[in-house]
Amino acid sequence: MTQSIVVQVGQCGNQVGSRFWDLALREHASVNKKGIYDEALSSFFRNVDTRRSDGDSNDISGGKIRSLKARAVLIDMEEGVVNEILQGPLRDVFDSKQLITDVSGSGNNWAVGHKVYGSTYREEIVENLRKAAEHCDCLQCFFVIHSMGGGTGSGLGTFVLNVLEDEFPEVYRIVTSVYPSAEDDVITSPYNSVLAMRELTEHADCVLPIENHSLVDIVNKIKHMSHCGKLGAEIKQSSTIISGQGGVKGQEKPFDAMNNIVANMLLNLTSSARFEGSLNMDLNEITMNLVPFPRLHYLVSSLSPLYTLADVNVPSRRLDQMFSDAFSKDHQLIHADPKHSLYLACALIVRGDVQVSDLRRNIERLKPSLPFVSWNQEGWKTGLCSVPPVGHSHSLLALANNTCVKSTFIELKDRFMKLYKKKAHLHHYLHVDGMEQSCFSEAVSSLSSLIEEYNQLDATKGLLMTDAQRLNIAV
Repeated sequence: MTQSIVVQVGQCGNQVGSRFWDLALREHASVNKKGIYDEALSSFFRNVDTRRSDGDSNDISGGKIRSLKARAVLIDMEEGVVNEILQGPLRDVFDSKQLITDVSGSGNNWAVGHKVYGSTYREEIVENLRKAAEHCDCLQCFFVIHSMGGGTGSGLGTFVLNVLEDEFPEVYRIVTSVYPSAEDDVITSPYNSVLAMRELTEHADCVLPIENHSLVDIVNKIKHMSHCGKLGAEIKQSSTIISGQGGVKGQEKPFDAMNNIVANMLLNLTSSARFEGSLNMDLNEITMNLVPFPRLHYLVSSLSPLYTLADVNVPSRRLDQMFSDAFSKDHQLIHADPKHSLYLACALIVRGDVQVSDLRRNIERLKPSLPFVSWNQEGWKTGLCSVPPVGHSHSLLALANNTCVKSTFIELKDRFMKLYKKKAHLHHYLHVDGMEQSCFSEAVSSLSSLIEEYNQLDATKGLLMTDAQRLNIAV
């Protein structure tokens, strides 16, 4: 069994991360009735005997659950969110050795997060990552969760990505990046996002972009849907694995519902790593199968059914309808319509009581309406996990390497250029040691060339290439 480590950076990264851990505990509690530390739990959790005081050597490899510790590193340059996590129901899932915090914040400035805090905390970040890695028998993947608009998430988040590439070059780096909406209240968010984009393009193996605007739309859609249907099954709060009060009504904050959608995407993404299934998909297979060009590693994700929590009052979807949903624009986690753009490849991660024949039937049904690039007409990767999300009979996560992501990047570049042409707020960045104006021009140049690569692929849409000529080999 392989293990993965979650690195959550900044306010958004830690809020989403905290929802992921809470919902993961709910899922494992629904399956693991006897409270045994099994392989499924070991993929993202350590089992620690808290009665012993011999430091880092107190992991227990099997038997009853003593105390679960998340395989995670929490980083924020403001203490608020991390302190909330430590005072909340998840306080026992983390310990002080997994946390790196400061008090002053990054002032919504990529340069402060990347250049100032990056150099200040580099050794501590490396030490924390190494400690987490030492507790793994077979470390497969780092999941980085961050936002693009603020200073810590964008700046320090991408600095951590560089550190991971330097220190653990063989371990996959899958990044979940939350992009700000056009109405974002951080005036410098276009600068932060474009500066971060260059780092993501160069140093990530795989990026799952998510737009705040889409999350708001989905939350509103769920509210509309939740007026009908049966209440999903709930887990007893006293269960051995349950984290406690995660998602209890009355405690929700404005962003909780949005964060839960991202957390649910990550739950589905990691389900094959955490549970058994008839067609398990290794995490490294996602990058291997969906990224034909190193820079074009941005995957558009969509979920069906849509829900914010496991016990939300949403009607279940018929199996075939679930597959149709995953390719409709209403279910995408960015504002895009993949059916009207070009697919390079697509992965379907299905959970619950679903047969391989159901998968194949739906792929064959949908294929004619999905424009695939000519050289990869059979570019499907599928995974079946037998354990469904709590309260649902089945679910589907679709990951599409699709040129529709280009529209998000074009909009981001336009917002960047509006500020940059006026040199607005540049002085805040250029006052930071090591930050030069060339950083901006190089970042927007990187984004422009990325958009151009998608344009070139789009230009091939509808063209059927004839078989390439083969060499005649003399016998």
